[in-house]
Amino acid sequence: MKIIEVLSDHIEEEISDSEKYVRLSLKYKDEFPETARVFYTLSLEELEHMNKLHDAVVYLIDKYRKEQGEPPKEMMAVYDYLHRKQIDRVAEVKMLQSMF
Repeated sequence: MKIIEVLSDHIEEEISDSEKYVRLSLKYKDEFPETARVFYTLSLEELEHMNKLHDAVVYLIDKYRKEQGEPPKEMMAVYDYLHRKQIDRVAEVKMLQSMF
């Protein structure tokens, strides 16, 4: 399904944005603590956006299963690969967030 590809691309963008913001929060936390807090908050919000997009993917896959049976194995293999990569990236971002 093309829509899952679109959602996955946006999930990647949200993770990247979250990482950018948390890195900025760490860079400026001593010199500009108020601004660093803004960056940290934005990092958290980006992960919330990512979760909403992920929920949409899960919904579409579940809907497909209910209406048409199991999705094509090739599609699920690609999804599973991307999902594992995204989980790893989010873990790195959360580790950075814990340093704030």
